[in-house]
Amino acid sequence: MGQHITPVNHHEQFAKLLSGNEPILALAPMQDVTDLPFWKLMTAYGGADVYYTEYFRVHADSNLDKYILRSITENPTGRPVVAQMIGNDIPSLVRTAQELQEYAVAAVDLNLGCPAPVVYRKCAGGGLLREPKRIDAILGALRDAVKVKFTVKTRLGFDSPEVFDELLPIFAKHSLDLLTVHGRTVKEMYWSEVHYDFITRAVEEMPCPVLANGNIDSARTAAEVLKITGARGLMIGRGAIRNPWLFEQIRQQRRGEPLFVPSGVEVLNYVRTLYDAVCSPDVSESAQVQKMKKYLNFVGAGVEPTGQFLHQIRRVSTKADFFSVCEEFLNHDQPMPLESFPATPEKAVEVVMA
Repeated sequence: MGQHITPVNHHEQFAKLLSGNEPILALAPMQDVTDLPFWKLMTAYGGADVYYTEYFRVHADSNLDKYILRSITENPTGRPVVAQMIGNDIPSLVRTAQELQEYAVAAVDLNLGCPAPVVYRKCAGGGLLREPKRIDAILGALRDAVKVKFTVKTRLGFDSPEVFDELLPIFAKHSLDLLTVHGRTVKEMYWSEVHYDFITRAVEEMPCPVLANGNIDSARTAAEVLKITGARGLMIGRGAIRNPWLFEQIRQQRRGEPLFVPSGVEVLNYVRTLYDAVCSPDVSESAQVQKMKKYLNFVGAGVEPTGQFLHQIRRVSTKADFFSVCEEFLNHDQPMPLESFPATPEKAVEVVMA
């Protein structure tokens, strides 16, 4: 059963965010990346207003993943937590939603956007976008079962955004408390342009607040997306991993303050701190290095434009070699805005993001 330890009133905090005037800044759920140690680290850099868990896989025989559950029971952020589920079996989703509400969660979220083939081939995540009627049935059952806030994270469609016309009325019908829209289809993954005009339509047509998601990698881009879409806030994933100062930079810009821009050395220190935070001493050095490569895939996109940094990082196998490459590219005092350079084939790596 859940641990009824609530150091923060998550429901009240989340309600204030939804009804407030400042844009809501959410950390996106990214499987095997935005875990409890990473949340703790992000908080030290200013952090998000609300944190989404990695998704709980839901099926007939599923149990709550204890590792992901720790993000809720040991929440180090002082901010509301939204528990995300992924699956398609209605009785199992209802059961899991009820179990999650035994814990200190501000909301329960249904993932309708994960573009990983291993997920969508099972008709879960983004795969459900091929079956709007099934989504309708799932949302109806979950809206009845979820007594806290109920939210959805979606993409525009599976292989075409045309289905978005059918999806929006379904979302509106089920009294969602918040909708997050990633402005791409499942098939577009992360490499196409983001279709912000569809997010704008969601903002105009939905009775609940809408968060914009996709390619927000700077305070400037954040301001542009908020202006273009009229969204109630932003969900940021890769941009925050690349630049942990991003949430605070967005707040600085809104207050009219000069933006903090880290130097190469400060980015290097972030990578060192990240290594210490997310790499368990219980696993081998090679496994630790492999885990760091997952994070560096995002950081590296803002280090330099040729792809050489990532090319070298992907070929190291020891901690010493890993930091040798990092020091070669980052041990300097020049400012590093950490905005992403245009993608190259070398950078186009798939990481499961919810």
